[in-house]
Parts: sequence; C-alpha cells; structure tokens
Amino acid sequence: MPRVKALTSEELKSYKNQLLQLRARLRGEVFQMAESVLAKGRDQGGSGFSAAPTHLAELGAENYEQAFAVSIIETQSTVLEQIEYALEKIEEGTYGICEECGSHIPRVRLNALPYATMCVKCAGKQERRS
Repeated sequence: MPRVKALTSEELKSYKNQLLQLRARLRGEVFQMAESVLAKGRDQGGSGFSAAPTHLAELGAENYEQAFAVSIIETQSTVLEQIEYALEKIEEGTYGICEECGSHIPRVRLNALPYATMCVKCAGKQERRS
C-alpha cells in the first residue's frame, strides 16, 4: 500500500471550510427538527393528547414521527460532536492522522468523511470489535 502524504496547509484550510459548512448546515437542521417536535407537542397541549378525538392509528403515527425525529436529532448531534473534534484536531495540528495506528488518513476517506479520526483499516477493525 502506498504511503499517504501529510496534508498541505491549503488542504487543511479546505477541510476546515468543509467542516464549518457541514456544522452550520447540521445545526440548522437540528434546530428545525427540534422546533418541529416542540411545536407538535405545543399543538397537542403539551400532554400528547388533543382535545379533539383522535384515532389510535393517528396517535401512533404521530408518536412514531416524533420518535423518528428525536432519533435523527441524536444522530446529527453525534456528528456535530465529531465535527467539533475534527476542528480541534486541525487547530492542534493532528487532523488527518489515524488515532489508532498513527498513519495519515487517505484524502479519499477525508473527502467522504471529513470528520474521520481513523483510517479505513483501523475503523474496520473497530467495527468488527463492536
């Protein structure tokens, strides 16, 4: 396997910009979803029950939609934490270095997942252990 070269300062700037844009987009999405979930709760009087008679299937669908939205918010929040960590690594000068083996993470991986902290080989090993 060919040795991966360290990132240049221009590449680091580019990845930082990608991470900042992704962070801004995800923050907006999380905010909108949270507002939507909260608004539905307020529309239902905050108790989850409406004054108007509701069919059980409708209530089940609403509960499913809320649970699904909360699940997405949790996932997006985890990604936001990973983005923050990647931005810290850029500032520290350790961005693009695998936390497991210490080799440089290939650019192809960083292009696909700019907040990656491990090379594909180490990430695969970690997934198999989980």
